[in-house]
Amino acid sequence: MKAVQTISLLVLSNIFMTFAWYGHLKFKEMNWFNNIGVIGVIFLSWGIALFEYMAQVPANRIGFTDNGGPFNLWQLKVIQEVVGLTVFSMFSVILFKGETFRINHAVGFLFLILAVYFIFKK
Repeated sequence: MKAVQTISLLVLSNIFMTFAWYGHLKFKEMNWFNNIGVIGVIFLSWGIALFEYMAQVPANRIGFTDNGGPFNLWQLKVIQEVVGLTVFSMFSVILFKGETFRINHAVGFLFLILAVYFIFKK
């Protein structure tokens, strides 16, 4: 159960993180956003990132072995990276129509799966 909670919170966290880091690149298509300078964009992104942290911190606390969770620190980090790149890939393909998912991306994900295997190997 803690593993599912941890991964679910990491997915939620990464959705907010991706919007905070890259969503503003799409906002330029909205009229109201054209009047906001870079400082406004930074504050908007920080506001979104607050929700990222509200999911990320509990995910790590719930999932960490020293807190009774199923994952060690290395495992938490590699899960975070795989979730982050998966969310980012879906985000970029869905929202940024000009970005395509190519074979080199698939090969990179294969290596990430191998990283997960080796990090979780006892």
